[in-house]
Amino acid sequence: MNLRIALLLACFTTPLLADNWPGWRGPSGDGICPDKKAPLSWTLEKNLKWKTEIPGIGHASPIIWDDAIFLVSADEESGERLLLKLDRKTGKLLWQQTVLKSPIEKIHRKNSRASSTPATDGQLVYVSFLDKEDMFVAAYDFDGKKVWEARPGIFSSRHGYCSSPILWEDKVIVNGDHDGDAYLVGLNRKTGKTIWKTPRPNKTRSYCTPIIRTIEGRNQLVISGSKCVASYDPDTGKQHWIIDGPTDQYVASPVYDGKYIYMTCGFPTLHMMAIDPTGSGNVTDTHVVWHTRKDPSYVPSPVVTNGYYLVVSDKGTGSCYKAQKGERLWKQKIGREHSASLVVMQDHVIFGSEKGIITVVKPGAEYKQTSQMSLGEDLSTSPVIVNGQWFLRGKEHLFCIGN
Repeated sequence: MNLRIALLLACFTTPLLADNWPGWRGPSGDGICPDKKAPLSWTLEKNLKWKTEIPGIGHASPIIWDDAIFLVSADEESGERLLLKLDRKTGKLLWQQTVLKSPIEKIHRKNSRASSTPATDGQLVYVSFLDKEDMFVAAYDFDGKKVWEARPGIFSSRHGYCSSPILWEDKVIVNGDHDGDAYLVGLNRKTGKTIWKTPRPNKTRSYCTPIIRTIEGRNQLVISGSKCVASYDPDTGKQHWIIDGPTDQYVASPVYDGKYIYMTCGFPTLHMMAIDPTGSGNVTDTHVVWHTRKDPSYVPSPVVTNGYYLVVSDKGTGSCYKAQKGERLWKQKIGREHSASLVVMQDHVIFGSEKGIITVVKPGAEYKQTSQMSLGEDLSTSPVIVNGQWFLRGKEHLFCIGN
């Protein structure tokens, strides 16, 4: 059985997810889009299905389950953190709930007060915000009724908050890397009660959403942040291995190609690494396969596909590597500032700039741009592509684009 499909069957009660986008970076949490019908080239004039104005401000991507779209936002005047449900076919707002009302926290200029992408298992929707000094996690049903709420720990960072929940078996797992007693926490999906809580080293803010993979019979939650890269057992929170550094703060999620973990970071120095995830204990000197500082990204997460590793720097320089060897095949200035994470669709890679310019590239030995489109609106969120349609959250609207 394909590794990715095996993971999905373990994580979700519904076996078929090809037409759903249930959380951060899609069905497998790594930007790989299984859709075969969505257009690789489009214009708003010909392909716009609908456009809906979204109240408040947020950088979280939408999630989709069947015909339901869920989105979070923040009303910065009232302090309300919002959960919205829209109809996928029409874009109509079906309901809007105030998850909590809390003072507006200080943030980095590229962050928002609603940056954590929700997650769903088809039954409940799990959201995460900052409530003053507390991490706040809540679950809602599809009718907008709150099922539970939890505050599993404090969270302090002058850059704000962004911890997208991920799902594993009966748990909701959230990253609590912050400038204090940092932690990872696994909550019960049905009740919100803490199942395990693992201290994290170094007490340094980071915003990486982990990935979970089963590697050589060992379930691994891999996360970069707080001056390290580390792997944990998602069932117990017990650490498998750790790599020191290579820098202080991290945002981008790692990816996995069936052999190596690939990561890009960070602040104050930028790095990229390929890591052999089969070790135990401190593997800093033994399990780093390759390491480079050539145009990594800090915020946009990379992708790995068909033997290629692709990344875009925050300033818009794209690079394509032979993934397992770390050999750069090309670099190309794709645009100006980029915050959106990359997406793979139909053997192409999708880049989105903050000016709303969407560039589609075919990975290979040379740079090959196959199309470029304009959303006509600023874009800080990552694309969502399901069931033949693109869903793009601009600064003010959610766009649905398709054939």
